[in-house]
Amino acid sequence: MPKFSYVAMDSRGKETKGTLEVNSQSEAIGRLKEMGYFPTKVVEAAKGKEKPSKKAKTPERAKGKKAKGGFNLNIKIPGLSGRVKTKVMTTFTRQLATLVDAGLPLLRGLRVLERQEKNPTLRDVIFQLAQAVEGGSTFSEALAQHPKVFNRLYVSMVKAGEMGGVLEVVLNRLAEFMEKAQKIKGKVISAMFYPSAVITVAITILSVLLVYVVPKFEEIFKDMLEGASLPAFTQLVLGISRTVKDHAPITVGCVIAIVIVMKLILKTKLGRQLFDRFKLNFPIFGPVISKVAISRFTRTLGTLVSSGVPILQALTIVRETSGNVIIGAAVGAVHESVKEGETITAPLEAANVFPPMVVSMVDVGEQTGALPEMLMKIADNYDEEVDNAVSAMTSLLEPIMIVCLAVIVGSIVIALFLPLITLMDRMGSSGGGRGDD
Repeated sequence: MPKFSYVAMDSRGKETKGTLEVNSQSEAIGRLKEMGYFPTKVVEAAKGKEKPSKKAKTPERAKGKKAKGGFNLNIKIPGLSGRVKTKVMTTFTRQLATLVDAGLPLLRGLRVLERQEKNPTLRDVIFQLAQAVEGGSTFSEALAQHPKVFNRLYVSMVKAGEMGGVLEVVLNRLAEFMEKAQKIKGKVISAMFYPSAVITVAITILSVLLVYVVPKFEEIFKDMLEGASLPAFTQLVLGISRTVKDHAPITVGCVIAIVIVMKLILKTKLGRQLFDRFKLNFPIFGPVISKVAISRFTRTLGTLVSSGVPILQALTIVRETSGNVIIGAAVGAVHESVKEGETITAPLEAANVFPPMVVSMVDVGEQTGALPEMLMKIADNYDEEVDNAVSAMTSLLEPIMIVCLAVIVGSIVIALFLPLITLMDRMGSSGGGRGDD
């Protein structure tokens, strides 16, 4: 009877290795599942000792080993490796949904995407997914082994699709969800480009003025005014210039220290709560952030529920992926309400975060049994409102930023010209006195 070597995960996620004497690979997989294991690799022991074929070289790439005839430059930086950009993940999900929807088997679809994927991290992940599926794991179990790439929302939706036999439908919904989320994120980032550019230009101009221009004027004032006192505003600007120029390391250190302290405060529960509430109520930016958060909440919950994920599990996932502590707390209250057999509407209204229109539409959807459809309508509506809010914010920020920059630069110019005005007045007074003589 042939022997099969296996690598499997137990219920706690611990890896286990061993061998089984069975007639076939499928029997070995069935035996492992009966033992409570999740097989990730099952191969015949005799085959495992053979020289690796071309396909067997792929794991070496995944593990970062040196390739024959050269060096592998795929260097992984601690803390930064193992993650894939949202745009790349969106493309992968859409392509996989298209292949599965076209009738291609899941394993073959993964192999096709692995061959054409250019991102090295995702290519290695796809290879491991294909290995796990080939070894007998479900697709959702394989995805769960890569939490840095596939979050709980992704895994839960795929699991629901597998249980309902509608994996291709769920993958299409996931792709649409990620595309719309990426679109909203792109619009907000584009809107923030202008103020970021203006702030960068303003800091550059201020640095040049304070480090190079203002000190030159200070030397001129000493020669021209011959020790006479300077106007108070001019002394203030000169003092700031001396601090920035002569104590640059201390100035930079203070800025870095402030940033570090702010980050440490934001890591605390109270600090994060206050900051997230401040973001929702901040002028100009607050309405955009609030609308994005509501759109994300309704679209995520609607997508999960419509894909067959149980409502309590869906609410837990939404709370963890909300991105805002205040929204997350409101979703947590909804979870407790539903757990006790009550409605969704009451805790949403009590949170004072969601507008009355959103609460009313959710109430109607809950009463009519069309909650997922109503949530998606709310999300579509708020996507349009985000577009309008971003346009309004950009239009309002342009004159504000220009005025702020003009006031700062103009103040420095005025401070430098005040001593010249004083000197001209003194020269005029002296000239008038000589004329009287």
